[in-house]
Amino acid sequence: MKLRSLAVVSVALLAVSAAAENPPEISVVQSVPAVAPNRHYPSNRAPLAVSPLVKLPIGSVTPRGWVRDMLRLEADGMVGHLEEISAWCRFDPGNGWVNPQSKEKRGWEELPYWLKGYGDLGYVLKDQKITANARKWIDAILKTQREDGYFGPRHSLTSLKGQPDLWPNMLVLNVLQSLHEYSGDERVIPFMTKYFRWEMSIPEQDFLVGYWPKVRGGDNLESVYWLYNRTGEPWLLDLAKKIHAHTADWTSGVINWHGVNLTQSFREPAEFWMQAKDERFLRAMENDYDTVMGTYGQFPGGGFAADENARPGYTDPRQGFETCSVVEFMHSFEMLTRITGSPLWSDRCEDVAFNTFPAACTPDLKALHYLTSANQAQLDRGNKSPGIQNKGTMFSYSPQAVYRCCQHNVSHGWPYYAEELWLATADNGLCASLYAESEVTAKVGDGNEVKITETTEYPFAGAITFKISAAQPTRFPLYLRVPRWCRSPQVKVNGAVSLLQTEGPFYIAINRQWSDGDTVTLTLPMEITVRTWEKNHNAVSIDRGPFTYSLKIEQRWSRYGGSDAFPEYEVFPTTPWNYGLVIDPKNPAASLEFTPKEGPPSFDPAKMPLAIKAKAKRIPNWRLDARGLIAPLQASPVRSSEPVETITLVPMGAAPLRITAFPLIGEGEGAHEWAEQIK
Repeated sequence: MKLRSLAVVSVALLAVSAAAENPPEISVVQSVPAVAPNRHYPSNRAPLAVSPLVKLPIGSVTPRGWVRDMLRLEADGMVGHLEEISAWCRFDPGNGWVNPQSKEKRGWEELPYWLKGYGDLGYVLKDQKITANARKWIDAILKTQREDGYFGPRHSLTSLKGQPDLWPNMLVLNVLQSLHEYSGDERVIPFMTKYFRWEMSIPEQDFLVGYWPKVRGGDNLESVYWLYNRTGEPWLLDLAKKIHAHTADWTSGVINWHGVNLTQSFREPAEFWMQAKDERFLRAMENDYDTVMGTYGQFPGGGFAADENARPGYTDPRQGFETCSVVEFMHSFEMLTRITGSPLWSDRCEDVAFNTFPAACTPDLKALHYLTSANQAQLDRGNKSPGIQNKGTMFSYSPQAVYRCCQHNVSHGWPYYAEELWLATADNGLCASLYAESEVTAKVGDGNEVKITETTEYPFAGAITFKISAAQPTRFPLYLRVPRWCRSPQVKVNGAVSLLQTEGPFYIAINRQWSDGDTVTLTLPMEITVRTWEKNHNAVSIDRGPFTYSLKIEQRWSRYGGSDAFPEYEVFPTTPWNYGLVIDPKNPAASLEFTPKEGPPSFDPAKMPLAIKAKAKRIPNWRLDARGLIAPLQASPVRSSEPVETITLVPMGAAPLRITAFPLIGEGEGAHEWAEQIK
């Protein structure tokens, strides 16, 4: 699917109720059309390419249901209390973001990483205590600005062999953008303008030098466009060109294999495409993504093997994906949804958000681990190198600075996700981009304000209802995303039924004059499907809707450190995990049984309401190695003389220990013996 395709596909109506007054115009579009700038919210100014989708002011979307539960857990958990845990988040004269003259090493990325999610957490939850505390930090940072425009710790001005380190300041710019979007704080625009004037004054040979700033210059670029869209200052586009010219050249292919660099930097060509308007920049972004995923992302969960760098030959599902990479991938996908108007990026965001992200943290969000793997049968604190690249404890759950970057950067994952549930459109409508129970209040059409209440248990169920509240009848388009896994979705407008015979991803565009009390019901049928990972020894994974399913492994949690409030845990299996599936991939419904149970949507393993029963056999030679790391997959199908057992599969996000990429059990000449692993 071409990302910029604006083709409108006719809808096959299999059943339509009696015609009603004011019938809706329903069509299928492959991307939201970028017809003209949205009239109500800041979006790309000329000469930038028109934004097909536009972020709403923070506070316009009120999350409910499981998303709000995750946000509340985050507020009550590690992120909300990181000042008590992390030395980098202490508000004292030794912190370079409070006292720019401090010579202590507490003035780099850690505080800004945390603050950019912590502040948004308060804004989205409308939590005044968190918001006020975030403002304390922001006020201190604003006071660090010099007359020439530079802000932040003074040691950063010369920390890269005498040159300025611009990387941590890029994170602070995100903090300030969110503050302005939420409150309209009048200090933000002149502060950022002054800082970007300073960046313009930096000599070319001194600009974006050093490893992190150069690779991640796209973060700086995004903030420049944000300011330009609010001020229209032409020189900001000159600065954008300067940033792109000095950023690592992601248009030439993947130029860095560090996991987090990949997840946040592959988008840079698409960002600059908005100014250059040359399709090769979009193609470069797509090619970088496809290159990484085509080799290192050949297992379920939406991530890829990079612990912490993607390494030739290390592509097995036991390889890890940093929690930093998880949240940065989600952020990139959210940005690319708005830049391109394509629903594919929202699909990819959901894949990571539903399957890998919840598994990266304890159910109470009081700790995380550095690496999450599709196959991860034990979470001990022992060293796994060289099977895992980084030495030290990479798997156990900890709130401590042993996971220094992820511990702080995890903060923006759920708040940013909540903010992006609903987006404004170029044709002055609304788009349900990421489904979750929520309310959105926004201006549409000619400027009337409407509220849409979304009631759903998605992704735990496929029924979604939207109720319109409007003071007066208002015409505007409503876009509903149909994910790529969905077949034959159904939409009802005030009871009139339309069945769409086409496969996702696409948007259903409903254009009509909406009145108070109008309802739309979208049904996304969820079927059990099987994926075969040919590049990973023909392993298979089980999906139902947006969820990938993992073996349910019973666990023993063992505390080894931390405090009573924020403990550190190892997790050990107490039931077998070395299973291969007995399944017919051509007819999975015949051998797999979906078994829901009563209960509210939750990623807590103790409360997870969804399961699938499957048949399996154990593979005795598949074991943990001497370091507690699961042995790599071997070729499927696999012979096993063990008895057939019934096993339980649960969504990957609710499986602290998991097997998600399974060997396939087979018989006959095509089946292989699982070789005894080398110690």
